[in-house]
Amino acid sequence: MGDDNMNNGKEVITGSDYRQMINGAYNAFLQEYENINRLNVFPVPDGDTGTNMLQTLKAVTRAVSQAPETSIGSLSKRAADSAIMGARGNSGVILSQIFRGLGRGLAGKEVAGSSELGKAFQYAVLYAYRSVSKPVEGTILTVAKGIAKGAHRAVRSNLPINEILQAAIKAGNEELAKTPELLPSLKAAGVVDAGGRGLIVFLEGCLQGLDGEFTAPETAIDLKLEPVLATTDFEIARPYCTEFIVKNTKVPVKEVRKTLENMGDSMVVAGTDDVLKVHIHTDHPGSVLELAISWGTLHDIKIDNMADQHHEKMSAHINKDLKKIAIISVSAGDGIGKMMEELGADITIAGGQSMNPAVEQFIDAIHGDIAEKYIILPNNSNIVLSAAQVKKLVGDKVEVIPTVNTPQGMAALMVFNPELDIETNVNNMTENMKNVKSAAVTTAVRDSIVDGEVVKEGKHIGVIGNKVLVYGDELGNVLNDTVKTLLNEETEIVSLYYGNNLTADEAQEYADKLRLELSEVEVEIYEGQQPHYYFLISVE
Repeated sequence: MGDDNMNNGKEVITGSDYRQMINGAYNAFLQEYENINRLNVFPVPDGDTGTNMLQTLKAVTRAVSQAPETSIGSLSKRAADSAIMGARGNSGVILSQIFRGLGRGLAGKEVAGSSELGKAFQYAVLYAYRSVSKPVEGTILTVAKGIAKGAHRAVRSNLPINEILQAAIKAGNEELAKTPELLPSLKAAGVVDAGGRGLIVFLEGCLQGLDGEFTAPETAIDLKLEPVLATTDFEIARPYCTEFIVKNTKVPVKEVRKTLENMGDSMVVAGTDDVLKVHIHTDHPGSVLELAISWGTLHDIKIDNMADQHHEKMSAHINKDLKKIAIISVSAGDGIGKMMEELGADITIAGGQSMNPAVEQFIDAIHGDIAEKYIILPNNSNIVLSAAQVKKLVGDKVEVIPTVNTPQGMAALMVFNPELDIETNVNNMTENMKNVKSAAVTTAVRDSIVDGEVVKEGKHIGVIGNKVLVYGDELGNVLNDTVKTLLNEETEIVSLYYGNNLTADEAQEYADKLRLELSEVEVEIYEGQQPHYYFLISVE
């Protein structure tokens, strides 16, 4: 069958038809992705659903447009492969699995009739549900299930393929309308699920492409973001990276930090009741260790000249002298990236809120072949699923620690030990990330409902996980109130990572005001350089 089948009573679809369907879907997303973004109920600047699905679909459109294959089976496999590699954010990963299911259902087919298409929809839903460890109804998955049921009923009624798509869209819209009843957050905001709406737009675009009711889209969005090998220029004045553990100590973390604060920089001190771990860049490591002897017994002392360390790292990369384990860490800002590198991250990938990296970026980093095995720290809840997809593709060479924010990533890096095997490191890092509490302060990018009250766009908000707990007009008050929600009697340290929307002096002023209110707690401030977020907050 060829182009003569472009009519409203189509009985089969060809590879050419499938290519047109994908082009139509991408064209529809170009027009609708911002409207889909507006359906997000959480008011923070995030890796929005519409944008992530659009960028995932962009990767597919580029691949199939250049593909030499003509059969629908071969073309659908290429589409699935490119979707998996180009997937961004949770919604993009789920969409990639829908493409994977479609590819499974159409495998080996030169053309596809209505029964094959219906079977492919069933596979699409199956793979989508499998991609999520804890499926939640009222989301894109619910809409996908409705679409598959609608398609199945239409196939049983022997309808032509165009009408099968129409029936699938209708059934999907019916399920989409129910999503507010399944998720209270949607009902409170008066919207339907963004991912579910995105899936409807995808199908509507496929139908437009099949009917030839659009012009081929221009590929206008650049998806290329390269992973960056850690190449920090280290401060020569304090060239010695000094690390050690103090056991059998009763000296509180706060006192250790105060003692060391003028002896170096990039200082990180973590501890339990009787064990401390210290990391500091200093020009006199002997003086630091002399002080530490009075705190308890010293163990695992490690002093590195960072210039030598840096050159060795780069030489290993160039000469392929493989490390046992390398860490790939997602960084929300340049300042945060430098701190992660200093704590042991070998590769940093720019990402976080509003900039979710593609699966392919992680794969490219791994293909750099600097290590035998890799640990991925996603450091964002909307990147965890992408990282899990990487492990599915690469296998035992990769382990993922499901860090959902920057402070968790920092805590995990603190206990990484390159002398230990990957299983032990993963266990230690996973346990340590659980010891940190975190929050963030940003500006609401859309109106939202918090405890029955409308929080208007432009208000400063304090968020913990996916919940807005504090909001107001004055940034300092919002910061202080947000930090207080995290505190308990055992809190010793509050760490603030300030974003690129604040100067160093402004950030220091906010930190000083917080210190006045929290006289019993140490407040530390770091240049994070992350976009959108005034402060990322860590409490230990």
